[in-house]
Amino acid sequence: MPTDLLHALASNVWTWLLIVLFFGGSIFVHELGHFLAARWRGAHVERFSIGFGPKIFSWRHNGTEYRLSWLPLGGYVLLPQLADLGALEGAVTTDISKLPPVGYASKLIVFVAGALFNILFAFGLACIVWLHGQPVNSDESSTRIGYITPTIELPDHTKVASPASQAGLQVGDQILAVDDQKISNWSDLVQILVMGGGRGPDGRPQSVFTIERGGRTLKIVVHPRLAGDDRIRKVGIAPAYEVLVHDVQAGSPAQKAGLRANDRLLSLDGTPVLNVATWQDYVSAHARQAVTLKILRGPAELSLILPPSSDPKESIDLGVDFTTGFHLLHQNPLTQIGENLTMIFRMFGSLFNPHSDIGLSKFTGPVGIVHLFHSAAEAGMMAMLSFTILINVNLAILNLLPFPILDGGQILFATIGKLRGRALPINIVAAMQSIFLVLFLSVIAYVSVLDFRRWGRDIEEDRKASTPPPAATAPARP
Repeated sequence: MPTDLLHALASNVWTWLLIVLFFGGSIFVHELGHFLAARWRGAHVERFSIGFGPKIFSWRHNGTEYRLSWLPLGGYVLLPQLADLGALEGAVTTDISKLPPVGYASKLIVFVAGALFNILFAFGLACIVWLHGQPVNSDESSTRIGYITPTIELPDHTKVASPASQAGLQVGDQILAVDDQKISNWSDLVQILVMGGGRGPDGRPQSVFTIERGGRTLKIVVHPRLAGDDRIRKVGIAPAYEVLVHDVQAGSPAQKAGLRANDRLLSLDGTPVLNVATWQDYVSAHARQAVTLKILRGPAELSLILPPSSDPKESIDLGVDFTTGFHLLHQNPLTQIGENLTMIFRMFGSLFNPHSDIGLSKFTGPVGIVHLFHSAAEAGMMAMLSFTILINVNLAILNLLPFPILDGGQILFATIGKLRGRALPINIVAAMQSIFLVLFLSVIAYVSVLDFRRWGRDIEEDRKASTPPPAATAPARP
C-alpha cells in the first residue's frame, strides 16, 4: 500500500470515528432488524455478529452469543431454524432437532426485517437532513451548461475534440433531459450520462440531450467518449454557476485591479463568465493585453481593468481564488429516499444492459465505501448523513436480491419450500450457498483492488494540486 495512502488512513481520527459510527451503525441496524424480528417470532438466536470470520471479542446473554468479528464485510444473526449458513456464519452449537419449526410467515418477517430497519434508519436520518437542510452549491443544483472543454483526454492519454463541441452544444444551454429522462440537477445529468446504454447505428455510445436555447426546445445527439482512468462516458461539459471571489492575495495583480472578496464575475471583455474555467482560459489566452472585467459588487455593476501581465506564470493564477454560492435544500425524507432508489435502479439497469459501458469494474466494495465515507465526513455532517442514507437504501435493496447468502436468497428458498410442501434438500442449499459465497468474496476482492487504486489516485491528485479554486474542483465534467 503506498505511503501516501497509509498516511491518509491514519490522518484524521475524528473522521474515522464517524465512519465507524455510521458505516458500522448501518450494519448493526440491519442485523438488529433480524434479531428483534426473530425474538418476536420466537426463533432461537444462536449468534449476533458484526463482521465475519474469527471473533475479536464476544459475550453471551440469554443463550445468544454477541460478538465483534475481524472481517468487516457486514454482519449476521445466526438463526439455525431459518437458514443453514454454516460456511459463512460458523457452526451451530444448539441441537436443531430439539428446536420447534418456524413457519413460512415468520421466515419472511425475519428475513425482510433487516432491509426494513435500514429503510427506517434512512428515513430517520433523512428527517434530520430535511429539518437542518443540506448545503448545496450552485454548481450541484445547476442544469445549465457553463463551460465546454475543447478536448477530452482518453485512457491512452491522447486528446480528441470533446463530444459536446462536436455536437454543437453551447454555453448557456439549459439541459432539460438526457435520453428522455428529466434532469433536475447536475448529479442527475452525470448519472444518466454515465449509466446510459444508447448506441448509434455505427455502435458508438450515443446520448440525446434535450435542451432549451433562446426559447426553443432542441434535441441534440451527442456521442460520448470513454474517458478518464475509469473509462466512463464523458462529453466535456461543466455546470454554470455564479463565480464569486473567495480571496484576493495582498499585492497580487487581482488586488491591484480592484477585485475584492465576494465580488461576482459577470464577464471578461464581454464574454460571460458562467464557470471558473472560463476565467482560467481567457486570462491565460489574453495575458499580454488588458482585460475588462465586469463584476457585481452588492447591487452595483462595476468595470475593472486587469492590466497586461509581464510574467507568464501569472497567466492563470493572478492571486485570486474563487468559490460559488450555496443554499440549504430542505428535501422531504420520502424524496431523498426516492432519489437514492432511482440511482440504485439506474445502476442495476446499466449493469444488466448489454449496450451500456458499466461493468463490475465501475462498482465499489467495502474499501470504496469507506473512501466515500471519508470524503463525506470531510465535507461535513450533513454530507455524512446523506451518504449514510444512500448506504442504507443500498443495503436494503442488495440484501433483498434473490441470491444465496443474501436475505432475498433465503426468502427464495423458503418460498420454494412452501410451494413444494417441503424444504429444499440441505445439500443442494449448502452447495448453492458455497458457490455464491466464493463468487461473492471474489467480487469483493476484485473491486477492493480497484478501490485501493482509485483511492491512491485521488490522494496523488490532491497532493499534486496546488490550492485549486473551491468551485473549480466541485463537480467532475461529464
